[in-house]
Amino acid sequence: MKFAVILLSFFIYLSATSQIVNPDNELLWEITSPVLKTKSYLFGTLHSNDKRVFQLADSVYYALNHATCIALETDIFKFFNQLQVRGESGVLLYDNEGNPYTGSNQASFTNYGSEDGMPQFLDAYFQQYAYLSNKQFYPLENINTQLDYFKDLPSSENKMVNLNRSRDIEALTALYLKGDINMLDRFIRKNMSNEPGLYEALIEDRNIEMVSRLDSCLKTQTIFCAVGAGHLFGENGMIQLLRNNGYKVRLVPAIRSELPIKEKQNVLAYKGYDLLLKEQGLLVKFPGKPALTMLENGSIVAIYKELGQGNTYAIETIPFDEDLSFEQYAAIYIASPPNTKYRYGELQDGTLFYEGISDTYPEGIHWVRILTNGKNVLIAKAFGGNKFMNSNRSRLFFDKIIFE
Repeated sequence: MKFAVILLSFFIYLSATSQIVNPDNELLWEITSPVLKTKSYLFGTLHSNDKRVFQLADSVYYALNHATCIALETDIFKFFNQLQVRGESGVLLYDNEGNPYTGSNQASFTNYGSEDGMPQFLDAYFQQYAYLSNKQFYPLENINTQLDYFKDLPSSENKMVNLNRSRDIEALTALYLKGDINMLDRFIRKNMSNEPGLYEALIEDRNIEMVSRLDSCLKTQTIFCAVGAGHLFGENGMIQLLRNNGYKVRLVPAIRSELPIKEKQNVLAYKGYDLLLKEQGLLVKFPGKPALTMLENGSIVAIYKELGQGNTYAIETIPFDEDLSFEQYAAIYIASPPNTKYRYGELQDGTLFYEGISDTYPEGIHWVRILTNGKNVLIAKAFGGNKFMNSNRSRLFFDKIIFE
């Protein structure tokens, strides 16, 4: 299927430096509302953290920067609060002094890639950007709907939908990088052909529901909507369904300039989230916005997950019980494996801490730092795959915790 290519007027202002224009990349589409005449965008993603899919065109950064709302298939971070993000557990070994380390520095695999890829997979990156840039976020499906689609599938069909064979993953990625949504659709149909009705249930039926919910947003806001690229093509694809609803939908070619445009710089400037808890006298720099939970006993739990690489950063604050010593807190919360030890120290600002490796359920092997200011105890945890556990990324996270 060939679409007419129309260069959009808002790209005229781009720098006069050399540009590469790819008119055959069919991943980004401009949507014009018949009522507001506003410009919104529909973008096809690949649910992967492969670094190649993050080489976004300037046109995508323009659409992201100018949107007031980011719409995705579902609330990804809430969805993964109920699921394991790592595909395998690390192996614990010890050096001559009894210090622990993981048994391999090979990249661990996750549900959406590996440690060699980006921290988030592409869709999760867009949601993270929405939070960090204070743009509104809107899920097109609720979490229960997403879970219902997959929990009733036999394991064989789950494997067929979530491709695990490296050859199939590479083939799908190659089609995606070309931006050929027709061939992507054929690839998906073929991989779902063993189960009658599977394509209709997971693609076409969901397209109808997602377009219905997207339609209500497009009437009031400028939207950047990102969905799996398999949802774009065909008579029952989201592009045609939007046209059936009266929207003008046209292709935006992939444009890349020699120098980064200001919209790209604006998007990439959002690199972390400062969690400030004034009552606890706590400031924590997370890689992205964490999920925050207030417990009945006054404790606060904050968790942030890198869903592409399978890493987790978490903190918990609890009131300091004077019946326990700080060392006893360390013994409770650092469940050291046999023959290992944790260390005691003091930060430059005078904050006391214990730090070591712990092995508990459900986290598995993880790094822990316990801090106190005499009023509260803070338990910080960080864990991930082989490369993460053998790196200094846990300590870099711990060192960005300011506990007065």
